[in-house]
Amino acid sequence: METATGRRLPGPVAGKTGKRGCGVPENGRGRDRPRDHGANGAGGVRTAERRVRWRRLRTTLDLIRANPTGRIALKVFISVAGALVVAVGVVLIPLPGPGWLLVIAGLGIWAVEFHWARRLLGFTRRHVQRWTRWVTSRSLPVRLALGTVGLLFVGGVVWLSLKVGLGIDVVARLLHYLATN
Repeated sequence: METATGRRLPGPVAGKTGKRGCGVPENGRGRDRPRDHGANGAGGVRTAERRVRWRRLRTTLDLIRANPTGRIALKVFISVAGALVVAVGVVLIPLPGPGWLLVIAGLGIWAVEFHWARRLLGFTRRHVQRWTRWVTSRSLPVRLALGTVGLLFVGGVVWLSLKVGLGIDVVARLLHYLATN
């Protein structure tokens, strides 16, 4: 299939070789074909079901966006829901808990409707994957040292949060407890 300019349009048009555009075999794995993971293809069924759910969600969002009132309501809802999740995550960052995970989840909610959030989420995903690959490629002593530094940092943040925020000096209480018992 060609346009008026003579360029070929991409698409599933099969030629004499039995391949679709860009050299994808016609009977190969496409987006809609479930993959066989594990025994009896159970992973493929779950993957296909997940794709159907995402497709349904995408279709529902497109239907909402088709109406001008729905588009504005969706944008407001996504903005408020993302802001609430990000705010809770930011509050939990210095405390032990899933602070950063909630911030990234809120960013994912915003990414449904806002392009800047989608780009920032992609940037975050790339850097987290790069960091994970770097850490896992190190030797065991280096990984243990990184884990120890991380735990010391989290412990220091918890201690400082309790001391400044609630006026509880955990170290002083621990030393007092050890001295009296």
